[in-house]
Amino acid sequence: MSEDTPPTLPDRLSVDPNSPYYDEAVLARNVGVRFKGQDKTNVEEYCVSEGWVRLSVGNSKDRHGNPLTMKLQGPVEPYFREG
Repeated sequence: MSEDTPPTLPDRLSVDPNSPYYDEAVLARNVGVRFKGQDKTNVEEYCVSEGWVRLSVGNSKDRHGNPLTMKLQGPVEPYFREG
């Protein structure tokens, strides 16, 4: 592998430290997610192979203090942001 090829992103990634799909090393590299052609900043979790994202809904919290989320289906494109 040459140094010019960018590292690949995982198929599934979560920002919740309690999730088995949480990866602090990848998240530290400033991951962005494009869903249906639009950049989303409120993505809690995504899965490219299954084609869904889990978005936080406002500032609402559940009874455990976790953000309320909704799952949307569609094309998901994760990428590393510049800078």
